[in-house]
Order: sequence, then structure tokens, then C-alpha cells
Amino acid sequence: MFQKEIYLKRREVLKQKMGAGLVLLLGNSDSPMNYAANAYKFRQDSSFLYYFGINTPDYVGIIDVDNNCDVLFADDLTMDDIVWTGPQPSVAEIAAGVGVNKTYPLSALPEYVKGREVHYLPHYRTDNKLKVGSLVGKDYTALQPSEKLIRAVVSQRLVKEDVEISEMEKACAIGRKMMLSVMSQCRVGANEQVIAGTIEGIVLAEGAGVSFPSIITQHGETLHNLHRDADLQDGRLLLADLGAETNNNYCSDYTRTMPVNGKYTTKQREIYQIVLNANKHGIACCKPGVTYADVHIAACRCLVDGLKQVGLLKGDTNQIVADGAHALFLPHGLGHALGMDVHDMESFGEQYVGYEEGKQRSTQFGLSALRFTRTLQQGNVVTVEPGIYFIPQLIDQWEAEGRFADYIQYDALRAYRDFGGIRIEDDVLITADGSRVLGEPIPKEPAEVEALLGK
Repeated sequence: MFQKEIYLKRREVLKQKMGAGLVLLLGNSDSPMNYAANAYKFRQDSSFLYYFGINTPDYVGIIDVDNNCDVLFADDLTMDDIVWTGPQPSVAEIAAGVGVNKTYPLSALPEYVKGREVHYLPHYRTDNKLKVGSLVGKDYTALQPSEKLIRAVVSQRLVKEDVEISEMEKACAIGRKMMLSVMSQCRVGANEQVIAGTIEGIVLAEGAGVSFPSIITQHGETLHNLHRDADLQDGRLLLADLGAETNNNYCSDYTRTMPVNGKYTTKQREIYQIVLNANKHGIACCKPGVTYADVHIAACRCLVDGLKQVGLLKGDTNQIVADGAHALFLPHGLGHALGMDVHDMESFGEQYVGYEEGKQRSTQFGLSALRFTRTLQQGNVVTVEPGIYFIPQLIDQWEAEGRFADYIQYDALRAYRDFGGIRIEDDVLITADGSRVLGEPIPKEPAEVEALLGK
């Protein structure tokens, strides 16, 4: 929790953006693992945290624009609760800590919102959908979240305050420790699950946990491969995509790809260097006034130039990218917004978070997966994570269909069917005149990575 002035200012800014009505922000409840008293680790809703800062289950926040006040609804613990939890601050005491002086029990909420113009965000949990539906008199399947509120919250949360940047630096510091641990464990015969468990212990010791399930895999060609039950094999590449969440719930997100036996083969090093060049070029392109869509295209051109040099593509670079032939190797976007959520505010819908009003998502394969296209501004935090992936099933399909045969060297590709994939990812803050990578650098030059492996 930050100082209460932070939350007071955030709520005041939102009131000004909204102009009228009542903003309803639901906090989360505990989610049972297998019975009510045995719950998963609690994670508060990010928007509720952003405006109210309370990391406790079963709170509801109201920002009453019409009456220029903020209200919290929650129930004080009973003696039966205290027996199990010990003494806890009252709702009024907790509310005062975030600058709210009006509190009511949850039972008072329906009457407070009755007959009011209620703005609410999309919800990703069925229990909260049911609660909102009950409050606004609609079936939960027919809810209509407020586009005005979504756009107001996105415009606010995309620009990070100094306290948020500081938290993200902490998340990056933990993420760096996690990645260095992966590198120290990476050797022939090590086990993916053991590595994953070790790094999750690191983040649990210093933060709230991982910012997403860690990807520790020798099948880097599968973009979100969460299987981690294999022993590391000589000659393979290990892709580690991981992140930490601080105790104040801000995230980091890193990817590195390393040779299991400690040395990249000539072929691995060639492909790795192409990805690294695109990563560096993408970061260099990030600055205020540039669209992230253009950063993505610039990185794609860099990848294509490298793939032409190793004989996997041929033809005009700009035309290859314009036609989308490169998406055989990079079927995802260059990156995404990062903040309290690892894909920041993705629950609102990417069209609101990653696309400016009036901008439409491309239907072209690969480009359609780009999560963020906005014009960059100071205070944005984005990931830059180019990759090259050799997906046998996709290669076979495109070759059978004769897709982009004028560009893709299918005969040369046969030697890469068992290659896997390489991705390199950093977290980038947009500054007044450019950008900087958050956190202390994590080695990514090939020689630096090789020097660390197995230590």
C-alpha cells in the first residue's frame, strides 16, 4: 500500500475524467482450492488496488462522482473470524489509510447504487459478474461494462507514476535473480520442474509470487509451453520466460534462451544473434511519439534481414514483412503493456488497452496477435520480446499450401525442424526523450550467457 495521497489523487483524476455517475469497483473474494476454508493465495483485483490500495478480500469501492465522495463497503470481522485470524484493523481504520472516511457494511451496497448511473469494468471472475448483475438488475451474461470508464482507467493506468516505476524496478530485481538462478542450474541432466520450483521459491521469499506461470522449456517453439517435466538434454536450447510480482503487486517479465550444454552451436548462435539484434533494435526504436506498431515492424524487418543472411528467406525485406511471410518465424506481436498485470489490463479487452480509439486490429496472421500498437508516451512500460520459432506443423502446412514460396526457403528449413525456438525479452520504460530498460541488466550477449551457465 502506498501513502493515502496517492489513492486520493488517482480517484480525483478519475472523477474528472468521468464527469458524472457512480464508479463501482469490486475487490476480489477468496477462491477455494477444494473447499471454502482452503483457498488459493489471494490476489486482489488490480483496478481496485490501483484506486483503493486495499489487499484484503471482500471489499467494494464506490467513487461517487455526482456527490464527490469515495465510499468503501465491507464487513468487520466477527469474533468467530478473529479466533482464526487474530485481531485485525476495522474497516474504518483500513479505509482511513487510503483516504476514505465513509464506510458501510456490504448489505448497504444495493441501496446505495439503486437508481444510480453505475459505471463498471469488465470482470474476469464469475462470482464478481454475478455480484454486478445483481446490483444493476441484469443477468450476468448480459452485462454491459462502461466503455467510458474503461477508456478513462486505461488512460490513467498506462502512464506509470514514480512510485509504480520504483515497484517495477523491484519486480525486475527479483526477476533478475530468478533468471540468474535458471542459468546457474542449466546443465545436461537437470530437470525443468526442479528449476521452475527453485525460482518460484526465490520470488515467494521476496515478493507476492510469480507474475504468471513460469515457462521453463526445451520446446521454445511452443509459445506458451507450461509443460516442465523433462530432463535437460545435450544439444537442446532451454527457454525461460518468467516474472515476479512485488508485495505491492507490480510485475516484471523476462525471457532468455540458453544452450543446455553451455555452448551455442554455430546454427544456434546464428539464430540467437538475429533475435538479439531485433531485441536491441526494438528497444532503440522506443520513444515518445512513435507507435508501438512501427516498433514491431522495425523489429520484424531486422529479423527478416538476418534470416535472409542465413538462407531461410529471400526477396525484398519490406515486401516480406508487408505480406506477412516472416510470421512463419514470428507468429506473435513484439510485446505488450506491463504494470500491475503482466499483460496490463488485458481483462478489459486488448482493443481498449493496446489500440487507440478508431484503430482496428489487423487480420494478417502474426500481426493480428500484436497486443499493443499505441503511440508511445512518457511513463508507458512495454515488453520488447522478439523471437524466432521453428514450428514443424506450421512449416508443413505452409509448404503444402505453397504459401510465400517466393520468399521462404523451404528446402533449407528442413535442417531446423528440431531446432526449437529462441526469444529474448526485456521490460522497457518510455522516458521523456527515449527509453530505458528497467532493472539491472540480465546477460543476453551470447558470450555472457555461456560464461554464466553451470556456475
